[in-house]
Amino acid sequence: MSTYGNDVVATLGSATAGSATDHSTTDVSTTDDASTAAGERLRRWRLVLGGQEADGTGCVLGGQDAAMDGALTALYGGGAAKGPRDSNRSAGLGASAPSVARWLGDIRTYFPSSVVQVMQRDAIDRLGLSALLLEPEMLEAVEADVHLVGTLLSLNKVMPETTKETARAVVRKVVDDLEKRLVTRTRATLTGALDRSARINRPRHRDIDWDRTIRANLKNYLPEYRSIVPERLIGYGRASQSVKKDVVLCIDQSGSMAASVVYASVFGAVLASMRSIATRLVVFDTAVVDLTDQLDDPVDVLFGTQLGGGTDINRALAYCQSQITRPADTVVVLISDLYEGGIRDEILKRVAAMKASGVQFVALLALSDEGAPAYDREHAAALAALGAPAFACTPELFPEVMAAAIEKRPLPIPDTAPHQ
Repeated sequence: MSTYGNDVVATLGSATAGSATDHSTTDVSTTDDASTAAGERLRRWRLVLGGQEADGTGCVLGGQDAAMDGALTALYGGGAAKGPRDSNRSAGLGASAPSVARWLGDIRTYFPSSVVQVMQRDAIDRLGLSALLLEPEMLEAVEADVHLVGTLLSLNKVMPETTKETARAVVRKVVDDLEKRLVTRTRATLTGALDRSARINRPRHRDIDWDRTIRANLKNYLPEYRSIVPERLIGYGRASQSVKKDVVLCIDQSGSMAASVVYASVFGAVLASMRSIATRLVVFDTAVVDLTDQLDDPVDVLFGTQLGGGTDINRALAYCQSQITRPADTVVVLISDLYEGGIRDEILKRVAAMKASGVQFVALLALSDEGAPAYDREHAAALAALGAPAFACTPELFPEVMAAAIEKRPLPIPDTAPHQ
């Protein structure tokens, strides 16, 4: 028996239900209803289990069900599989670009976009189809997502010139979609944080921070009047056009961090578009590359990275530390799985020194929707002991994390974070 990938199995119930025959409009006996329901259950089990002899279900597929099964078997199972366009098509995708392109068309026909993206990733991982992505025709057929961008970036150095233009168009589409999804909330959240962080002692009435003012004047409470005398007013000014905060994004570009590199590049471009924040973006493996001058276009940033290779976090932090001119107004964000090929003790010394000087230091194990990757737990625990807990961060949470760092308040660390 050959069972399909777990991520795809989870979606087959809803995907196959849509192609089921609707029996609700026919008046049938209770026996017929039970028989129909049992047959439908067997049909769904057959689609989930895969295989050739119906895997003991006694259910034979036909029509669109057979086409869906053929597309799944080509990726997850062995044996003969009949596709929707070629009744003699055998299972497996092999290394033929035409057959893979046809298969990509099939799965986009029969499955929703989220399932297509999972199947594409599985095809690349299980069948080694990365080389085929170097062909423009293949790139035009795929469903673009963050993971595909990561794969393309890893192939950037071996990509022929005839493919690069198509690859940039694919990456551009994903980046534009991410910016639309993230930019408004990020700007609004950080603008509010900048306003609140620019506190003044003689605020105008509309700029008074009443919560902090009341707490600061509790000693002046007059019981007989049940009132507080506000000797000291605390407020926050409105963020002006001048630079209020410096942000340094220090991104590990080892192969396991591909999705984080994509999201960080988009966020870097968003931050750079805000005049009140001076943003620097640094990527590293065993070398350190400053891509700040390309932040106006995140696609240029992404194609300036080189996924894969070793890791030297200490060298990267040394460079970032050398660029800090206003430590009390600087936020350094390290995005890394913390596996270090350099000098671990030196990293901890640098982080401690930055924090002592007033720098807000944030350590993210990942910036993606996938949760924490494999990471160096000992190193994460050591950072946590310095007051810099390392945790995985989703793109949705990142603006809140940055806002907290800007305001110098506790970070909104998820409850599932490994080191707090």
